[in-house]
Amino acid sequence: MLTIKDCIALSDLTEAQIDAIAEHEHVPEMVAVELGCCLAHSPAGHARILHILADDIAVARAHGRTGHAADLVAALVDFVATHPAAGLHPSQ
Repeated sequence: MLTIKDCIALSDLTEAQIDAIAEHEHVPEMVAVELGCCLAHSPAGHARILHILADDIAVARAHGRTGHAADLVAALVDFVATHPAAGLHPSQ
């Protein structure tokens, strides 16, 4: 049987990135794992993950949640570092 941690590991995303997707999309963690996995494995999906993380950062800052915003910035930096193609989309 796979655990949620196993599923997150298979998604090629971190738990923080999955949590950001769940927060942004207002879905349970397992749904966010599925969505994140699909997005992480598609070229257009990288831009969507960047957008989700940026939106979550803006919302956290707007609500004075600076600690949460810092955690999300770390998740964004990690995503860009581990998915180099994320910054190379012609649509941006």
